[in-house]
Amino acid sequence: MPPGGSRKVAFVRRQKSWGPKRRQQRPTQESSQRSTDAIILYGWHTVRAALENPARRIRRLLATENAARRLAAESVPLRITPELVRRDALARRLSPDAVHNGVLAEADPLPSLELDEITPKGVVLVLDQVTDPHNVGAIMRTAAAFATAAIVTTARHSPEATGVLAKSASGALEHVPIVAVQNLARALAHLRERGYLLVGLDSSGEADLGSADLRSPLALVLGAEGKGLRQLTRATCDHVARLDLPGRIKSLNVSNAAALGLYIASKRIGGA
Repeated sequence: MPPGGSRKVAFVRRQKSWGPKRRQQRPTQESSQRSTDAIILYGWHTVRAALENPARRIRRLLATENAARRLAAESVPLRITPELVRRDALARRLSPDAVHNGVLAEADPLPSLELDEITPKGVVLVLDQVTDPHNVGAIMRTAAAFATAAIVTTARHSPEATGVLAKSASGALEHVPIVAVQNLARALAHLRERGYLLVGLDSSGEADLGSADLRSPLALVLGAEGKGLRQLTRATCDHVARLDLPGRIKSLNVSNAAALGLYIASKRIGGA
């Protein structure tokens, strides 16, 4: 299994050969009571980060009395008056296992970003059809911790930047831009033209990432859960590296592989 084995998110403003315009949010259980172009954010850290982000337009804020008092006590900027609701009213908007912490927001998607707008410096993460929202959310949280410039993902076979993904990202959705592209191989080629070194992560890689010749700007490419890098994605990379692990299990799920890969890259090239 590849180290990345084990998610919108079309965030591109102008039509390019490597990416489509943002697609409409798909209706889900979490979005059944909202307008089709709004997204759902829930959970304390997720909603607080959205409220603190001036680029995020909040349409509606629902909060329990306790959560509303906490928002006021922690001086969270409120650009909209909270609607006081009972906890069970929030629970009915979400899946049974969702932890909302008494707050839920309906919001506009964030302004989009294009490949050409990513500053060619440091590290970007590229996700090849990673579909699990928990994994993508965890990757975003790690990416924010390592000041990753952006996450590039496929427009198809990727989760929406709402609900579970946003909750798993724990506020990182407000800090790490996502660019969704329709043709990943062309997007990788475009990154190479802008000076990026393309390094895929796979258990069959020719060298350990820790000893590979890394430089900035760097694009770390991770494959989908279970399948790893697709053949064309792998062939487009400049190098394919592995993560040498000392234990009996030799592979990590994609979010853990991303965390370890970003840690190694940060030690090797820093933010240069």
